[in-house]
Amino acid sequence: MGSALILNRESELFHKLNWSCDNGIYLAIGDHQFLITDGRYTTEARENIPQEVEVVESKDLIKKARELLLKYRVKKLTIDPTGWNPLQYRKLGEITTLQPVPNYSQKERICKTPEELEFIRQSAKENREAFKKFLEIVEPHWEEFELAYRFKEILTNRGRRELSFEPIVAVEENSAKPHARLTTRRLEPGEILLLDAGIKVAGYCSDRTRTISTDPENWERGLSDSKKQTFSDPLKQKVYNLVLEAQLRAIEGIKVGVPLKEIDKIARETISQGGFGDYFVHGLGHGVGIEIHELPIVNPRSPHRVEEGMVFTIEPGIYLPGKFGVRIEDMVIVTHSGEVEIV
Repeated sequence: MGSALILNRESELFHKLNWSCDNGIYLAIGDHQFLITDGRYTTEARENIPQEVEVVESKDLIKKARELLLKYRVKKLTIDPTGWNPLQYRKLGEITTLQPVPNYSQKERICKTPEELEFIRQSAKENREAFKKFLEIVEPHWEEFELAYRFKEILTNRGRRELSFEPIVAVEENSAKPHARLTTRRLEPGEILLLDAGIKVAGYCSDRTRTISTDPENWERGLSDSKKQTFSDPLKQKVYNLVLEAQLRAIEGIKVGVPLKEIDKIARETISQGGFGDYFVHGLGHGVGIEIHELPIVNPRSPHRVEEGMVFTIEPGIYLPGKFGVRIEDMVIVTHSGEVEIV
């Protein structure tokens, strides 16, 4: 055999097999496909993966992979060097020529199929519904821990759905921390509540952020996850409006062929012109799919251009330390007809 491909991350296994485990190697040698795993997973693997993929049980996955590579006389092995520890990488390189391709699987799946896009749409839909249900039950004086507990109960549909990531729930000054950790801080009327969460459907992620006004009149009307939010504090309203403007302008700029760093630039310049450029401290977005963070990159150094089938977030933010933060995030799908769809 001339060449082969080897993968070992769960997301990579899922992309190839529609099933994964935390200890497996996928090996494709010509027309032969193998999943090497240990005895904890072989029965389930045989029940779930395509029949054309042979399940090979082994206590030493690298040793078994080496045996197969030698058996089929593989001369070149495509491998993602970022997915293996140095010892594993060296052992594979001892018996064949390695062709390193960083982020191989992410590059392969950067543009989604129509079926994958449907899974992502459904994930985003169920995620939106969970946000709305949660805001119907929120009560004043709940701690962030309580808020997060109740939120996850709804997001997961009491354990029936998997989270894309651990949700971010941040109140007032904690919302100025982009990846805030939970505290005993209580939510009071008139404060900001920032929610960032996602779920999985058929293995595909969603991701969404809303910054909620809990001004007293909003409590009376009912908290809403709409992007139309009103704040009695003029500074909060100014910052919120600026972040929303940056997001909408960036989404308007998305067209097939446009460099994604230019989309980031649109949002960044909008916020800078509003006087808060120093407080937008992260990239504009990231790809979403089997993993919550995958290609394409959406930041000032992105090498990617907009392509049909891409899915990525647009999530500008302004974070004023010790005061509050605002982030608004939606996922966008670039359809196979070139249209931009907010999900």
